[in-house]
Amino acid sequence: MNKTSVRLIPIIAATLALCSLWLVSTPVHADGLVAVVCPPVILPPGGPADVKPWATPVMPPGAPPVRITPQPPAPPRPFTCPNYLSVKNHDVTVTIDNQIARTRIDETFLNDSGYELEGTYIFPLPDDATIGGLSMWVDGKKLEGRVLERNQARQIYEEIVRRQRDPALLEYVGRNAFQASIFPIPPQSVKRIRIEYSQVLAADNGLVRYVYPLDTTKFSLKPLASVSINVMVHSDNGLKAIYSPSHDVSIVRQGTQSAQVGFEASNVRPDRDFVLYYSMSQEGMGLNLLSYQSGVEDGFFALLVSPNSELQTTRVVDKDVLLVLDVSGSMQGAKIEQAKRALNYVLDHLNASDRFNIIAFSTGTSSFASSPRPVSERDAAKQFVNGLKAEGSTDINRALLEAASVADAKRPTLLVFLTDGLATAGEVNSDRILANAIGAVPPNVRLFTFGVGDDVNTVLLDSLAERFRGASGYIRPNEKIDEIVSAFYAKTSLPLLTDVAMNWGGITVGDVYPYPLPDLFAGGQLVVVGRYRAGGSTTLTLEGNVNGSPQSFRLPNVTFQRNGGDDWIPRLWATRKIGYLLNQVRLNGESREAVDEIVSLATRYGIVTPYTSFLVDERQDVLSAAGRGGAAQALEKSIAPSAMPTSGAAAVQHSQQQSQLQNAGTAHFSDSEGIKWVADKAFILRNGTWTDTQFDPTKMKTTKVEFGSEAYYAMADNADWARFLALGTRVIVVINGTAYATTDDGSGATSSAAPTAVPIAPTVDPQPSSTPASAPAAEIASPAPIPLGDDWKNRAAMVGGGTLVLALVLAAVRQALW
Repeated sequence: MNKTSVRLIPIIAATLALCSLWLVSTPVHADGLVAVVCPPVILPPGGPADVKPWATPVMPPGAPPVRITPQPPAPPRPFTCPNYLSVKNHDVTVTIDNQIARTRIDETFLNDSGYELEGTYIFPLPDDATIGGLSMWVDGKKLEGRVLERNQARQIYEEIVRRQRDPALLEYVGRNAFQASIFPIPPQSVKRIRIEYSQVLAADNGLVRYVYPLDTTKFSLKPLASVSINVMVHSDNGLKAIYSPSHDVSIVRQGTQSAQVGFEASNVRPDRDFVLYYSMSQEGMGLNLLSYQSGVEDGFFALLVSPNSELQTTRVVDKDVLLVLDVSGSMQGAKIEQAKRALNYVLDHLNASDRFNIIAFSTGTSSFASSPRPVSERDAAKQFVNGLKAEGSTDINRALLEAASVADAKRPTLLVFLTDGLATAGEVNSDRILANAIGAVPPNVRLFTFGVGDDVNTVLLDSLAERFRGASGYIRPNEKIDEIVSAFYAKTSLPLLTDVAMNWGGITVGDVYPYPLPDLFAGGQLVVVGRYRAGGSTTLTLEGNVNGSPQSFRLPNVTFQRNGGDDWIPRLWATRKIGYLLNQVRLNGESREAVDEIVSLATRYGIVTPYTSFLVDERQDVLSAAGRGGAAQALEKSIAPSAMPTSGAAAVQHSQQQSQLQNAGTAHFSDSEGIKWVADKAFILRNGTWTDTQFDPTKMKTTKVEFGSEAYYAMADNADWARFLALGTRVIVVINGTAYATTDDGSGATSSAAPTAVPIAPTVDPQPSSTPASAPAAEIASPAPIPLGDDWKNRAAMVGGGTLVLALVLAAVRQALW
């Protein structure tokens, strides 16, 4: 009997050459498993009579019906479709050297089936890509392939979409593609695949953007066992800001010209592309602006502020450090010993021109000195610290007033306040303690509070930190005081610019976060987000003080976009504003206006938090004004100060969650399967339809277009529209004020003229300010293309790998077997 043949079409969704700042107008996706497909069921040997063309499969929702051929005397047996290929690991190594990016992808796939698979890889190439050094290996063997022009590639994509009724590949329609063939992939075997490609990255005013496609939401049923991205960046012109708006990355700088950026995760389904920005400049302060505006709405911006190392060593601010430590009886044991180590760490890392003092408090206070002391007295201070004992009650009010009395109002001061309990002595009313501190602590003091354990007053500690432009942190019962305080001080030990403010030139700016702007420290960078009224060109000026002297840094000829830009900025801004509003309600009392705004922002931008879970509840109609009003009422009750504890594990958790939102470095994404994001839009699943959160069913009528029809593909011709259509066969999207609904039940238009496809906030590629020499030519030969013939029957399953998306198309059982 002939061996059953199948054809595997992995679509490599790596943007193989992302050569401009904006790179590609639509995201390209990677990795993972998308659908489940039943293979022909072959019984033990004997010939064609032993072949059951299809058993009764268990198919995912929305899959086309399968043909059942009864085989007397036994009825068809149930058969659950396996997931044929799974991605075991996905490792990406990127080297960016003076804007030449070389990307290498290593992946391991497992064929879980009992069938030998023939594979054909198709790489969709992004628009305006400059490809260099493209190559592919499987199990150490280099494979040959060819580049398909747009029409050939489009034929393949549309054929899969039409036959499989899976619109995910619409994002690739209209692209060139590269294809190569792999054979065989034995049953129950592992294949290791490596892809390498080079690209030229453009720079816009010294800012460079690199994108690696890692969004697998549409293609993945299984999580990836492990994902890692390692980027080495080098620029002869020096590096300033290094920032990822998409992922929480670790950044290790290696001198002024190089840095290593890393991201790792396990057992995850990546749901967004990896984006990395870095700026190049010899100036003392790096300032870079990114902006986005769509339609007539106010725009959004993100400002990256980063000093270089020369500025860090020549303009470090002379400061005082006041260490205020709770030594009440509850600190006995491991806590007091850890706290002592934390204080000794700070003492060991004072700058030569710094001064310090130590105040221990319980029922009363005990100070090392009556005024800040020079570093030369550090050894004596260590003896003072090592002699501290834990006993007595907790008088927080007295400790704060004592610290205020010894603070020098003329020098920048860091006040590190560490306590493990509630106020139990002296003034115990939190409102009066806060009022007393506001009246006594000088405005030059930055107050950083640390709550040890869960028995602390989070509202008081957070309020103190907010009022004095510091930050609050919590050391949970299973964490170590010395490790967390030491890590904090390492980030704040070298202040460079205090009393930071921005002059926005001729642009009207508002809703800026963080608010107020924090001091700038060496080794750190600020990411400031906000809104602007109208786009245009202007000069930005960063202002502040260095050792009492005013300093300013200018960014001339910067442009706020009038249309288009970086569409991740709105969600980051909304994330921070929601965190800010939640914190204001918790600290200062409920406000219906604030609650309404939280609900509106969460709905518009798809931000799901413990307080905004109504988005993924189909019983809550948040798409209408009435539905949002009901959600606001429920939210108001849940976050009212009377309903939220001020101390205990739940209070600490609330504080940490809201702080993460308020200080988010990346836009907030939910783990829920009921919400998706495309560009600056959010879609929630309602009655089996991915629905734009800007759609109001009480006010809008939909223009219906049938999935897979001529009108549908005419809409998909527009790259901006194709991104929305790719969500599924049933989508409602609001574009330029009109709601379009794709249908799959024959109720939509089929051959009528397609709606006018006006791009959504079109992205204009910037002119590169510096462009390195072109990378080497592609290394790939050109065998014949794969024809789309009768063996493209039945259904396809999507399997992804790396920057791959694998479209698995099962061939029908050969005619001889029927």
